Amino acid sequence: MDDNPFLQDSPFPRFDLVSPEAARAALPVLLERTEAAVAAVEARAESTWDGRVAALTRATEPLWRAWHLVGHANATCNSQAWRDLKDEFQERIVAISLRIAQSRPLYDSLRAIPLDGLPEGRRRVVEAALRDARDSGVALEGRDKERFAEISARLAALSTKFANNVLDATKAFALDLPEKDDVAGLPDSVKTLCAAAWNSAHPDAPAAATAEAGPWRVTLEQAVFGPFLQYSERRDLREKVYRARMTRASSGELDNGPVISEILALRREMAGLVGFPDYARLALDSRMAGTTEAVRYMIDRIAAASVPRAKAETDDLRAFAAANGAGPEFAPWDVAYWTRRRLESLHGYSPESLRPYFPFPNVLDALFALAKSLFGVCVEPCDGEAPVWNPDVRFFRVREPDGGATIAHFYLDPYSRPETKRGGAWMDSFRDRALMPDGSVRAPLALLCLNQAPPSGGKPSLMTLGEVETLFHEFGHSLQCMLTRVDDPECSGISNIEWDAVELASQFMENWCTRPDVLRSLSRHVETGGTLPDELIAKIRGAATFCQGRAVSRQLSFAEVDLDLHERVPSSALPDAAAAWRKAAEKYESVPRMPEDRFLEGFTHIFAGGYAAGYYSYMWADILAADAFSAFEEAGADDPAARAGVGRRYAATVLAMGGSR
Repeated sequence: MDDNPFLQDSPFPRFDLVSPEAARAALPVLLERTEAAVAAVEARAESTWDGRVAALTRATEPLWRAWHLVGHANATCNSQAWRDLKDEFQERIVAISLRIAQSRPLYDSLRAIPLDGLPEGRRRVVEAALRDARDSGVALEGRDKERFAEISARLAALSTKFANNVLDATKAFALDLPEKDDVAGLPDSVKTLCAAAWNSAHPDAPAAATAEAGPWRVTLEQAVFGPFLQYSERRDLREKVYRARMTRASSGELDNGPVISEILALRREMAGLVGFPDYARLALDSRMAGTTEAVRYMIDRIAAASVPRAKAETDDLRAFAAANGAGPEFAPWDVAYWTRRRLESLHGYSPESLRPYFPFPNVLDALFALAKSLFGVCVEPCDGEAPVWNPDVRFFRVREPDGGATIAHFYLDPYSRPETKRGGAWMDSFRDRALMPDGSVRAPLALLCLNQAPPSGGKPSLMTLGEVETLFHEFGHSLQCMLTRVDDPECSGISNIEWDAVELASQFMENWCTRPDVLRSLSRHVETGGTLPDELIAKIRGAATFCQGRAVSRQLSFAEVDLDLHERVPSSALPDAAAAWRKAAEKYESVPRMPEDRFLEGFTHIFAGGYAAGYYSYMWADILAADAFSAFEEAGADDPAARAGVGRRYAATVLAMGGSR
């Protein structure tokens, strides 16, 4: 067992040895060790930081580290073996987590810690742990306590099932296009992806598909789905693809409808057990907003500005489409296509035309240069110094300036792998900064996952501006993990940050993408090597608020239905949930959804992620991020010295203090 990667506390996980078999051998050992170590902390009943809080962290960290690797494998290397492994142990993991949260001896010793003598960060950790224990049912007895444990285990299983159903439903759809007319309007980059998808599905075909001659296969992965709706001139095919995407996981064995009903019912019951009238109030007990009233006040204020603008934008889009040959109908699968054409007519460029200017390697270099100028840190590639889970994964070191001490490391997993990797983009932390018993500092270890198109045709991955923003977003998250100066892992990096504030650092970084000097540095045409011309930069900046009314209103519909489902919907039956979704969509979105829309069945953020009763967090944190960025504008965002000064201050506060403030 010595070489089992799940039992090792090596500087970097041994991804070359990680396997379901290794996890299956290690987890029973770790569960037994953790039970014994937690019991020892309980028995000592010390009411000090080191004897209670830090001791519990040391007792549980090996198990959580191993389980984290299991979750990572399911997200990036998904297979039936990994799914079976997670299903096999998930109930025991939930049980030990609850056993700790509901331990009366641990709670009592925590309550007895004198808060007056603690630094602010440690005081916040203790207060948060006490609140979390109460919200996890530490006061429950008998059958109520058993029921809370049953609900917790079932919710964990349902969340995994929901995510797997979405992944499988996404993979299950494919639209093969044999004729050139079928791909009319599609850019070469999309046809290249579709030809590659066809080849992957037909490995024994007598001839390989090519971008020029086909055949082509359209899938629901975002790198194909989004551009297809934007560019395909075949309205009938746009409808097929759109309908498939909006009805994912809504029928047959992959139907998430019953899963949604059960999740909502169990969340409501869980909240009632610990004294809350609904799940929304339970969730908001630990968040910055604090109350549903505060969230709805924010939604209403934003809606007052965005909804009228969204209607005006849609009226303009309909008129433009009608004037340019569209039929009398204007359906959801027409929106992306005509929005792209309207952008071209108003601002003189299309999203796809920018791809050649954003080769992924150059964008990375420019992003790291920006981080150095703002925050005074150096990012260096160190591929090969740590095992990785896929050949495309990169590994980087973050240093103090001028070759100084190593601050952190991070992995970057940039490309889509629709067969094994879940969609979307995310940041994760494998290891938080901590002061070790020997006085050394353990450096953070972060992960950035993206899902952009892989390199093809001898060219690097070419990014849209939206993909550039996504990279900046996830890098912002990772900076908060990596540039922390807090030595307690319980509140270093992103630990102990309120959920509705955790997007501040990510959305703050997005603001830099369209600064003229940053755009120039990001761009290097893949063929000519030239940067974006000033005229095109001006057009991009001129289009910065193009159709933002619709985009914001769409987010409001997601935020409100999430809140309604967890607070106001009287039952958990799927028809009631679906009615709540239709109500929110009709209230905020200016293009009617199709009657068959089953968006909720694919809404992983709230049913398989951490955003239940918290989707509003993106807007809440965006306001914070706008405030933070305004400090740079007020100081002079075009002045390198002024920008660096504010950047160092931002790094020393928002990034460095993490969850300690």
